[in-house]
Amino acid sequence: MLASAATPPDEIHPLRRLWDVAAHHRPRVIWATAMSSLNKVFDVAPELLIGATVDVVVNNRGSFVSDVTGIDDRWQQLVLLAVLNAVIWMLESFTEWAAAVAWRNLAQTVEHELRMTTYGHVQKLELAYFEDRSTGGLMSVINDDVNQLERFLDIGANTIITTALNVLLVGLVFVYASPLLALVAFLPIPLIIWASLLYQRRLQPKYKDVRDRVGQLNGMLANNLGGVATIKAFTAEDAESARIAVESDAYREANRRAIAFSSAFVPLIRMAILAGFTCTLLIGGWATLNGSLAIGLFSVLVFMTQRLLWPLTRLGETFDLYQRGMASTRRILDLLDVEPAITPGAHDLPAPVRGAVRFEGVEFAYSNDVPVLHGIDLDIPAGETHAVVGLTGSGKSTIVKLLLRFYEPTAGRVTVDGEDIRDLTFTSLRGAIGLVSQDVFLFDGTVAENIAYGRTDATREEIERAAALAEAHDFVSALPEGFDTLVGERGQKLSGGQRQRLSIARAILRDPAILVLDEATSSVDNETEAAIQRSMETVAQGRTTIVIAHRLSTVRNAHRIHVLEHGRIAEEGTHDELVAEGGLYAALWRVQTGEHLDRPLEAYER
Repeated sequence: MLASAATPPDEIHPLRRLWDVAAHHRPRVIWATAMSSLNKVFDVAPELLIGATVDVVVNNRGSFVSDVTGIDDRWQQLVLLAVLNAVIWMLESFTEWAAAVAWRNLAQTVEHELRMTTYGHVQKLELAYFEDRSTGGLMSVINDDVNQLERFLDIGANTIITTALNVLLVGLVFVYASPLLALVAFLPIPLIIWASLLYQRRLQPKYKDVRDRVGQLNGMLANNLGGVATIKAFTAEDAESARIAVESDAYREANRRAIAFSSAFVPLIRMAILAGFTCTLLIGGWATLNGSLAIGLFSVLVFMTQRLLWPLTRLGETFDLYQRGMASTRRILDLLDVEPAITPGAHDLPAPVRGAVRFEGVEFAYSNDVPVLHGIDLDIPAGETHAVVGLTGSGKSTIVKLLLRFYEPTAGRVTVDGEDIRDLTFTSLRGAIGLVSQDVFLFDGTVAENIAYGRTDATREEIERAAALAEAHDFVSALPEGFDTLVGERGQKLSGGQRQRLSIARAILRDPAILVLDEATSSVDNETEAAIQRSMETVAQGRTTIVIAHRLSTVRNAHRIHVLEHGRIAEEGTHDELVAEGGLYAALWRVQTGEHLDRPLEAYER
């Protein structure tokens, strides 16, 4: 649990939430903390040995080492101290290495796990979640925010632990040597802590603004890079550069405000350190001259004063890392707290899947609450080819999205083989459907990899057979590397018709019980349309095929055609029946075959 039901996540400190999320790493955190702590102990010890060495040299007899060990010879005392110093330095070096390895590996592991967890979680969210969110903003969380957290765990966490332990250990030495000097040396610390807390509170909103700005900038960059062809076509390079410059400058200004505030921290702390160091020199020196403080102890305290206060100058840098890390952690965990609105059912479709599809009184509206579908009833028997046609905006593609459970109906239900699709696992439901959409998306890989995307275990023979059925084998074979040719990002090295044929081959390779063609031929030339039509007639044999079409020539042989009008089924029948009926379908057919209409197309709507 990231948060209890009584405590909203926003009210829980992000470090606490992270501690709960990464509970399985607690033993590694404890080990890393132990190594950092031991390293600080061994780091402070040499100053004590320096004081003991001065004490041996100054006092002819009765040194601290002599009292402890019983060794009267001063040379032997110095040799003993040198051996101890060497051992401590080796232990310090080892623990420093162990702490660095532990913290860095922990940071890298947490970074990897959080990135994969966040990415996996985002993939489970329904399509409606992405409607009002930019790709760049999500990229900023999954990549930039995770990296900021990694930097804090790598550097900041160790610094906080060692600085706190440093104050404790040095404080104990001061209290033992001189309570008065301890009081003087520690006087600046409350000021430093107060200033640090003040800076922490003031920095938090500034770094939140920085993270928000970088998310907006990333979103704009991702959008522009995806639409670079459109930018070039409209010679909008300068205009887009200006827009990016405005957003980048806003990000720079947000950083400038945070940097200006955080950079003032160290100079102020240095003044507090100067006051403490000066008091130690004067008061400690006066006590040594009066004989009330041993020279060796005075030497230790001089070194210790700098050891006590100087590391505190790094608090500014550490708090900078901390605030960035916590702002990023909050954004990451807030994203992980988003619950998917559409979750998979518990069981699979009974085998073998026949592919009978029914829409029963289905209604639907997107997030703007504007109704799209009204009481849709569709009965598509297994093995038949049915088409859904209509004017733009009539709700044709929405039917496909509901069948795949990208969205949920606001009323009614959708069934496959009599099973409510809300009861089915995503793997079972979507695994039974092969989708070929108008907007073909190919991944940056080879032709073969893209065809086998839905079946990574497919053999090369199966891949080539699917390509042949999609009438793609000839053009693929003519490519420089054949099926091993890289298609480029989003398949940009191929034409639209070639991408569409590969998309069909990808669907064919899955051998789905239900084949869905969503405007698959709307953006291809006549030759490609004819090729796709031939391959579809072959592939549709023995399987349920749903065709969402704008070009009516591609659906005239369908078993049944359903005409959508303003989200309702206005007409149903075969091609010949609908043409003879003289309604909207007949009007659309006459327009596409070049006949003249005696009235506007909209006049045929009911």
